[in-house]
Amino acid sequence: MESYLSAGVDLHRAQSAKARIAAAARTTFTPGVVSDVGHFGGCFALADGPDADVLVASTDGVGTKLLLGVKLGMINGLGRDLVQHSVNDILMCGARPLFFLDYLAFGRMDPDTAATLAESLAAACRDHGLALIGGETAEMPGLYAPGDFDLAGTIVGRVRRDQMLDGRNVKAGDVLLGLAANGPHTNGYSLIRKVFADWIASGELQQYRLNDSRFLAAALMEPHRCYLPSLGKLIGHPELHALSHITGGGIVENTERVIPKSLHLHVDWSSWPRPELFELIQSHGQVPEPEMRQVFNLGIGAIAIVDVAAAPELAAMLENAGERVYTMGRIEH
Repeated sequence: MESYLSAGVDLHRAQSAKARIAAAARTTFTPGVVSDVGHFGGCFALADGPDADVLVASTDGVGTKLLLGVKLGMINGLGRDLVQHSVNDILMCGARPLFFLDYLAFGRMDPDTAATLAESLAAACRDHGLALIGGETAEMPGLYAPGDFDLAGTIVGRVRRDQMLDGRNVKAGDVLLGLAANGPHTNGYSLIRKVFADWIASGELQQYRLNDSRFLAAALMEPHRCYLPSLGKLIGHPELHALSHITGGGIVENTERVIPKSLHLHVDWSSWPRPELFELIQSHGQVPEPEMRQVFNLGIGAIAIVDVAAAPELAAMLENAGERVYTMGRIEH
């Protein structure tokens, strides 16, 4: 029976560390800061007034999906993973992206790997209208082994203050509209690598074919979906109350980040079809259901919290933009 803890990820220890980091960060807040630590992006207002611009920034990495990509020889989507994950994060605050900076660290510099990752980053930036304006490329022998590398980045976007999404308008009775994911995105890969360790070693990962005809290796390395083309159409709609990006922590933890503490989520876990990939992870690793819900997106990559009366209209807008949308729960007292 596998778990995140058995794979080396201690979520409770991580939460303790994050709480201490957040406490230190709050001591630095200046008057321009308009969001607390823990939202999907940090928000800084450039001026007072409802029509003032707010910069929204986020820093993230690709995690141990890197290790699987290297093992499989499939690293050409990792830059897209990073950019699209980051675009989604600031979109949850209502922001559209402006520019991106990357951080590449190597044990021993490999120009071919660096170029592959840079091309992937640049392609995703072009697709979503943001400039890749700089970053850092470092060679650090001793800290990283030869052949090892890490990839992270920072995104900055902009939103008008009166169009920010911060959860303040969420109320009991609101509906959860779930948007389909195309795989685990960039989360849960330490557990995935533990669950499929035998198949990774034997090559079965590249030979096992899912019902949708994808090989399992390709499905696991599918780049993180970007929801800007669809959810971007809803920004500014008065009945869109909040957005949630389903990353580490799963559906509940990420969505609780954007609702008032006095309210609660009711998720109907049977309201969307769980993709075969997650069923395979659970069965092959004997992963308990609570662990699956805490670690993985389970086929839902983002959630729009909307007024119940407007839910059909907004769901139709998302479907017209190419999304598969599921009414998957509601907000309760």
